[in-house]
Amino acid sequence: MQPALHARQTPGAQVVELTPGRWRMQIPAGTGGSYRWAQLDDYLHLRRKDFPWRAPLRLELRARVSAPDLPGTWGFGLWNDPFSASLGVGGTARRLPALPNAAWFFYAGRPNYLAFQDTHPAQGFLAAAFAAPPLPVLLMAPGALAAPLALFAPTARLLRRAARLLIHEDAALVTSDPTVWHTYRLEWEERQAAFAVDGEMILRTHVAPRGPLGLVLWIDNQYAAFPPDGRIRTGTSPNPEAAWLEVEAVAVL
Repeated sequence: MQPALHARQTPGAQVVELTPGRWRMQIPAGTGGSYRWAQLDDYLHLRRKDFPWRAPLRLELRARVSAPDLPGTWGFGLWNDPFSASLGVGGTARRLPALPNAAWFFYAGRPNYLAFQDTHPAQGFLAAAFAAPPLPVLLMAPGALAAPLALFAPTARLLRRAARLLIHEDAALVTSDPTVWHTYRLEWEERQAAFAVDGEMILRTHVAPRGPLGLVLWIDNQYAAFPPDGRIRTGTSPNPEAAWLEVEAVAVL
């Protein structure tokens, strides 16, 4: 089954269907301080509880990127778009932030640090899964009020340890050259997830996200770091050259 994908991008970025079923998401060259982003997804107008995908399923696609060490992030897979907050403006669905649930191939360039467990890889090209309970918004309100305290390293370290109790994760580095076409496969079941590249298993884990989830394929120049030392950092990185992600043969089975 080919998902119904919708393009989104910041000014100057492009999402182009090169041939039927083959897409290029490209961001222009630029300095830090300006967010550049290009994305395909299938959940823009949906409430989170109406996202289209539930286990069991298999996601397959072919992909390549313009360089192996791009700034920012790129990837493809399934997630619950946990960090978005939308009031329905511009035709979007009403959504409030949530804890992350995801299973995806995810690249994080420096200075990203995107792991709560100190023993898991937090940078580079990863196969990764996150699973968290669907906490009611009212129960998340104290955490939102405490967010300014995360600017202080001792408090941030405490918040990071607390996050480990709620958010389960697993990840493995993908060592294949991402600039060459590869076939990526994600198998999502209710109690496990498995990731393979060109038929070779990269990660099999009992960390299985809670659905429903949406399909996302993207590239951007942003970073977020929540390292063990508690020094939280977010922002955008310069990319001296245009950067792109190409995908084809995207299918959910």
